[in-house]
Amino acid sequence: MLIYIILATIIVGLISLVGVVFIFGKEKKPNFLKALISLAAGSLLAAALLDLLPEALEQKIISPEIILGTVLVSIVFFFLLEKVFHWHHCRCEDCGNPCPVNKKNLAAINLIGDGIHNLIDGFLIASAFMLDFQTGLVVTLAVILHEIPQEISDFGVLLFAGLTKVKALLYNFIIALIAVVGAIAFYFFGSQFVYLVPLMAAFAAGNFIYLAAADLIPELHHETDSKKIISQSFWLLAGVAAIFVLTIVF
Repeated sequence: MLIYIILATIIVGLISLVGVVFIFGKEKKPNFLKALISLAAGSLLAAALLDLLPEALEQKIISPEIILGTVLVSIVFFFLLEKVFHWHHCRCEDCGNPCPVNKKNLAAINLIGDGIHNLIDGFLIASAFMLDFQTGLVVTLAVILHEIPQEISDFGVLLFAGLTKVKALLYNFIIALIAVVGAIAFYFFGSQFVYLVPLMAAFAAGNFIYLAAADLIPELHHETDSKKIISQSFWLLAGVAAIFVLTIVF
């Protein structure tokens, strides 16, 4: 059974390479990057509000107040984390006032949240295979289909943060393999993680909400061209729709 769990999570990790199809071979043009930012914002918000939070609340292991409180703690935590990153990068007395925005902190914040999300995916896949093989396959397929739009949006965030295509691919793949670690850990110590999974899902949801609402959507507000605003709105709604469809189907 362990070998099936490991293989399933490795396959899920390889989904991070789906970004190659959409990113490599394309130049990082402003319109293309803004489309990715819009897609990322929509899918991150939808993943948090339509997938992670309902999943955490449905467990009924921890009270809704604690779950929602964890989301709040997560948002505040990443706000403070981003402020620390920015403060160390540029102190106003050294760089001038106002300080230039350091977008590289977005990469760190995104990777932390995505790492938590992948760890939860590993827990889910392992628990499903421990029930029976068929359930494991169904859950693995659901995770794969869910990860495709998520991985594309992760690439959008990482490119927006200033990473090269190669670095974005490498970091995304390494973080994706955290699912393998989570699955193996759950296989051996599953009973001790039961109460932790809903809290981790809520914490990841807070990360996604903060990243979309505080960093990505404000960037889209700078656009004044009506055609580009329509295009960005379309891609944001496309990100929401992709996650919505997957939550309904699976």
